[in-house]
Amino acid sequence: MRTTALVFAMLSVSGPAVAQQWTEYVNTQDGFKVNFPGQPTVTETTWQSQLDYVLPARVYSADRGREHYSVTVVDYSDLERQGIERAGNCPPGNAQCRANAGPILGPGYWKHDERGAIVYATFKLLQRDATLTGLAWEWQDLVEGHLIQLTNNADQSRTFAYVAMHENKLYVVEGTVPRGLAEPALFQQSLGWVDEEGNRIRYRIVYSNAYHGMGVYPVPPR
Repeated sequence: MRTTALVFAMLSVSGPAVAQQWTEYVNTQDGFKVNFPGQPTVTETTWQSQLDYVLPARVYSADRGREHYSVTVVDYSDLERQGIERAGNCPPGNAQCRANAGPILGPGYWKHDERGAIVYATFKLLQRDATLTGLAWEWQDLVEGHLIQLTNNADQSRTFAYVAMHENKLYVVEGTVPRGLAEPALFQQSLGWVDEEGNRIRYRIVYSNAYHGMGVYPVPPR
């Protein structure tokens, strides 16, 4: 199925864009692999979480003619420290100062913020000036997430996105193509996970960051 989609996408584009061959890009620093049309540009940035924590992020992006592909990776590993700091300095009466917040919500509600990261990133996508044409729970290489499909209201371009969390990192994967071109499903479907040496990670059951990544249950066997 994926080979057919790739051939159709190649036939739908003419000129210089065809010369940009799809290649598997493997990133051990952020633990993912995906098919990009050429070497992506890497941009350092930050991400503001739902509870207004500022987290480090990177955006990997590449263009193919008028098509645009990107992977945004947000590192939530510092969130607990920020939550403890916020809880210690918040004013009296603030709910995030609650003494009993620790084991369930986490100091500064950091656990609550991380558990809701996929939903919040999905919400940010839905805030765009676009028509939602698809929204589903899904998994990619057995890591759970949300599959989102949008049609831009201004130019009718199509965006396929996948939002997931793995090992306390948030991934927002987006492929956008102009009206009339093949839908960018190949990009989203090529997403996978790798370890520090670049070896593919494939679990035997569905991985959930809210349970496995945050230590509620042991990480599934690979």
